[in-house]
Parts: sequence; C-alpha cells; structure tokens
Amino acid sequence: MSLHIEIDVQVSIDEAEKQVLAKVEQALQTAAELEKVTEEDAEVFLMITDSEEIQRLNREFRQIDRGTDVLSFPQWEPGEPRHVEEGMPVPLGDIVISLPHAKEQAIEYGHSLERELAFLAVHGFLHLLGYDHGTEEEEEKMFARQEEILSPLGLSR
Repeated sequence: MSLHIEIDVQVSIDEAEKQVLAKVEQALQTAAELEKVTEEDAEVFLMITDSEEIQRLNREFRQIDRGTDVLSFPQWEPGEPRHVEEGMPVPLGDIVISLPHAKEQAIEYGHSLERELAFLAVHGFLHLLGYDHGTEEEEEKMFARQEEILSPLGLSR
C-alpha cells in the first residue's frame, strides 16, 4: 500500500527546483507512513502555482481575497466514511502551494526552498487528514507533528 502523489507544476521552474520536488514527495511519503495512511492505497494531488492563482482560489473557496502560501481541499471530512470503488486509491484531496510565497518565506525564515516547500506540502497534507491550528493546542500538536515528519529528512528549521 502506498501514497500516490500527482504533481502539477503550473509555473516555470529550473533544474534545482525540480530536484526540490523530489524531496517534497519524500516528505509527503514520510507523512503518509507516520500517519498510517499507507495502510490503504491513497492519492493526493499537489499543484505548484503562482501568486495570482492561489489568490483566486483563496477568494473563490474561502472568500478571502488575498494571496497565501498553501491551501488544502480535503476530499473527506474527518471521521466521515470513505466510499471508494474497489481497487481504486482513496483520494485524500488537493494541496495548492504558491511558489513565489514559498520562495519569499524561505528567505524570510532563513532556510532552504526545499525545507519551505516540504513544510508547506506536509502542512497541507495534515490538513487533508483533519489536523487544524484554530486553537493554540491544535497548533502546537500540528506543528510538532510537522517537525516529527521533517526532521528525520534533514529539513528541520
């Protein structure tokens, strides 16, 4: 059993940035293993886009007319039964990351683009699984889990 990841890059990226996407996939696979998602075949769609597109999506789906770094669109509500055709992977949902935001934040936080993109992907993935950060307690739990996933990959802050 495994996590199938489909990546759609809607912006131009260079060779180094293409290599970064391999580490992002590894981070998502690690998150799936640690969250025991790989007990069944599952899939996630990851889109890397620009500031304008993520702002459009944020406005359309969240009624917030500004850019952001990552959006998640879960396929299922937490605890909701999943009805999937036999032999098909469970679609967990979509993650959308703004590459310009990720680049800015990597500089702002003083770490690599690889770390920032992996962080945003894992953050979005955990949202697909029902994690949230609406309260201080939820935020502590979610951010601690993100670090548990990223640290063994050499992607800690």
